Amino acid sequence: MNRRAFIKSSVAAAFVAPTILSTRAETTDDKFILSAPLTHSDWMLKPGIQWGPEGVHHMLDACKACGWNRVYWRVFDGGRALYKSKLLKPMGKWDADSFWSPQSPADVTLVERYTHMNAEQRRGLMSKFDALDYANFDPLAEAIRYGRKIGVKIHAWLSINEDDHGWGLQSEFSKKHPEFRWLHRDGRPYKSQLSFAFPEVRNYKLSLLHELLDNYKLDGFFLDWIRTGDVRDNPQNDKITGAADFGFEKPLRNFYQRNTGKQLLDAKDDTAVRFRAEMQTIFMRECSKILRNHRMPIAVMVAHPWHYRGELDKIDGNLRGLLLDVNTWAKEGLIDSAVAAGYYRDGGDATKALRALRDETAGKTDVWLYQWVPKSVAEFNDQLALAKKEKVSQVLFWEADYIEGAAKDLTQTMAAHSNP
Repeated sequence: MNRRAFIKSSVAAAFVAPTILSTRAETTDDKFILSAPLTHSDWMLKPGIQWGPEGVHHMLDACKACGWNRVYWRVFDGGRALYKSKLLKPMGKWDADSFWSPQSPADVTLVERYTHMNAEQRRGLMSKFDALDYANFDPLAEAIRYGRKIGVKIHAWLSINEDDHGWGLQSEFSKKHPEFRWLHRDGRPYKSQLSFAFPEVRNYKLSLLHELLDNYKLDGFFLDWIRTGDVRDNPQNDKITGAADFGFEKPLRNFYQRNTGKQLLDAKDDTAVRFRAEMQTIFMRECSKILRNHRMPIAVMVAHPWHYRGELDKIDGNLRGLLLDVNTWAKEGLIDSAVAAGYYRDGGDATKALRALRDETAGKTDVWLYQWVPKSVAEFNDQLALAKKEKVSQVLFWEADYIEGAAKDLTQTMAAHSNP
């Protein structure tokens, strides 16, 4: 049992595990760059996984056996660090008020909508997290060291747009600075989510990049823009249109009124949408400049027109739904690769999401194919056929720990189609 159980109870049918493929790299007809994101803390919840270097080796050996030669190693768990950080508290113990230990009757009711786990089962899961001592072991450092040894590239996976994860892993920065949080259109503040409209927030996020660059010999950066904080803030989008119900912070309202003579009230107005999205683009320009100076490849995970969050809450694509101007990011050369996350409603699927993101980026960047980790050779062969048809070069399988215990014929078949 892991954190994903709270989603499975209500939206299990929509979740699957992804595989990523990129569009510009050289590839043969039946071989692709196979890759996967990896969350060390989730994998540690599986039975028999050892804490320390041995566990990291087990994880990367499993990836290597599948031909996954690029691993996107998660470095933030909400607002906590999965590496040796001076800026974030280490992952391990959750906040007293969390998804797994709701404090009010209303919150207990909300949790019961998401998961069938009872209070005793939730306490059992919490005890497993409490035993993870990230203050005294650095899995990222060991992953980089061992990855070099076995030929697996380690990219940092940054959930850059969240300062909590579900609820209960809030960053200390967000706790100290509630004045920098998102606001709903009606002025209600979010519980953890930070607004890039504030220079202080952008500087804080950039300081995390610097910390990783200064202390680890990484192979690249993977910026995850789809994850956002506390589920008690849902819905974060208009229920009918899917337009973003955030980005109404005071500096945005003031600046918009000075420049347009209008109040920033309409969540759907194109001018207002682009104005609110510019804050994330400013951050991406700053981020890209830093990473380009270090010659780091930059990939992003974003949305698509069929995307959802929470309990199937509609998201109206990247620009209107998440305030991410991915088209500008691609045109300005701020990113090298992009992938559309594999959460679909309203008839969406991996093919539609891939093609929509290709259109959105106007051929200016690689676009990967997102797939869930296959459960059989037959399922992988279907994914392989789609990769060939769409002429991608990299496939991202979501998420690495789902391969634990996979049949040997599946891992061998995958490895046979890996193009390192």
